Amino acid sequence: MIDDVRIDFSPQSLIAMNVILAFMMFGVSMHLSPQDFRRVIRSPRAPVIGLAAQFLLLPFATWLLTLLLRPHPSLALGMILVSACPGGNFSNIMTFMARGNLAVSVSMTAVSSLLAAVMTPLNFSLYAWLNPSTRQVMQDVHLQPWQMVALVTAVIGVPLVAGMTCGQLFPGFRRRSETPMRRISLTIFLGFVGLAFSKNWDLFLEYGLLLAFLVILHNALALGLGYFLAWLFREPEADRRAITLEIGIQNSGLGLTLLFTFMPQLGGAVLITAFWGIWHLISGLIVAGWWGRHPASACPAPAPVAEGTADG
Repeated sequence: MIDDVRIDFSPQSLIAMNVILAFMMFGVSMHLSPQDFRRVIRSPRAPVIGLAAQFLLLPFATWLLTLLLRPHPSLALGMILVSACPGGNFSNIMTFMARGNLAVSVSMTAVSSLLAAVMTPLNFSLYAWLNPSTRQVMQDVHLQPWQMVALVTAVIGVPLVAGMTCGQLFPGFRRRSETPMRRISLTIFLGFVGLAFSKNWDLFLEYGLLLAFLVILHNALALGLGYFLAWLFREPEADRRAITLEIGIQNSGLGLTLLFTFMPQLGGAVLITAFWGIWHLISGLIVAGWWGRHPASACPAPAPVAEGTADG
């Protein structure tokens, strides 16, 4: 019954949703700069560790989790899709609240958003195919990876470049728009999540405990993987916090856009992704609030930090 969830979007509504997501990405990208990419080149260790956790470790671990738990195929597909998405738009704010290394967080957001056009479709298609229960679903959907590449490029890649360009050309507008853009982005996203639940409230009540179990466990896995990998490579505590929050805050808005566009019949995947969108904000605020009360302790770095690296 969980696939009885239906969010009926007209072609015009789908176009509007894609435009809104592109607008959200544009607003976030205005606060990025070429310096954020150059920082990765000058001092790549922490961002590369984080991106490895984001695009390699988390999708693989999620695939293993779906094989272990064997949830309904559409629920498993939603988990795989969320793990394939880049970091979420609010990870930078939470890293700041957690006294983490904001430079690492911003660098990861910039690079992961750029890589998402290729890595999100690749990871989603790969692990959905490797899971026997979701493989049949993918065959029924008839989704081609290039379709996802085109959509992710349109709603993430193009606005990323446009937003960075606008922010560099109009710094005054960038400063004035920061707070309104973040508030508008959060309101719009919560509106989509509310739509997913309000039209299917009975199903949500019926499957709420299952959804909560899967999402909370999956999000804890993401947060734990981020911190573990940073700890394993003996990154400073501030870098660990940034990497942890980047991995734990996923761009579930992109996931919902992909589902509504290509797979609206997969109600379980829609509910998993929507629930993720609510929970990761809650868990992120809890973790950031706890860390914010405890200054980042110094940990021995594995190598001298390159000159010019920004400190958190």
